[in-house]
Amino acid sequence: MKIEGKRVLITGGSSGIGFEIARLMADAGARVAITGRRRDALEAAAAKLGGSVLAIPGDVADPAHRSQAITQTQEALGGLDILVNNAGGVRAGRLEATSEDEIRQMIDVDLLAPILLTREALPLLRASGDALIVNVSSSIALVELPFYATYAAAKAGLAHFGVSLRRELAGEGIAVLAVYPTATDTPMMQTSGLAKDGGRESAADVAAAVLEAIGSDALQVVRGDKDRLAMVDLNKADPAAVDAALNQQKSVLEDAARDHSAL
Repeated sequence: MKIEGKRVLITGGSSGIGFEIARLMADAGARVAITGRRRDALEAAAAKLGGSVLAIPGDVADPAHRSQAITQTQEALGGLDILVNNAGGVRAGRLEATSEDEIRQMIDVDLLAPILLTREALPLLRASGDALIVNVSSSIALVELPFYATYAAAKAGLAHFGVSLRRELAGEGIAVLAVYPTATDTPMMQTSGLAKDGGRESAADVAAAVLEAIGSDALQVVRGDKDRLAMVDLNKADPAAVDAALNQQKSVLEDAARDHSAL
């Protein structure tokens, strides 16, 4: 798919991976709308991206905002060709130390909201004739780390939703791309101890990989260094071996996850 001239809606576009995808798409000649919960941060991001980028403030978990985002995108851009489900939230730590409200927020933002937004966007995407849905999942959906049980469930759910939908929409002019970022240097990771002293990928590098995948009509983007990618393969072939490896790091992983909250 060529990006130039495409009409794009990106959730969670005020920072991190969403902002970098918006920047690269705008640079490639796309017409871009971004959403985000914090109006001031969203408007500042839109200003950095250029005057033509549309800022639609609101919470993607709010049904009224989802409808508003679709309506404003249609009115301002004349339609929709690419939907990027990027907004996300996390509260790590032991399950019994995670409140019901935190669990519900993760499911709402990471899984339910993108499903419902996609459903609402489908008529516009279908009218495009050459459309794409990009679901930003997580490498934790591929290698399920301890102390991220609900987050792993939501992100894996988003990925499987995308694969099923891709097959549902086959031959109908709407493709689906799954993105699995590894630990990435974004505001969402500020309270995490994972890869805190190095090893986090830049959001710009993730975004560049996403645009490359769009250009080559790839089905997925899996990020990570060679050790991480080897663990992804091992988790498919011998999950018990991954259990054993992670168990040796359990106390370190628990300490890293305990304060990780971005909801």
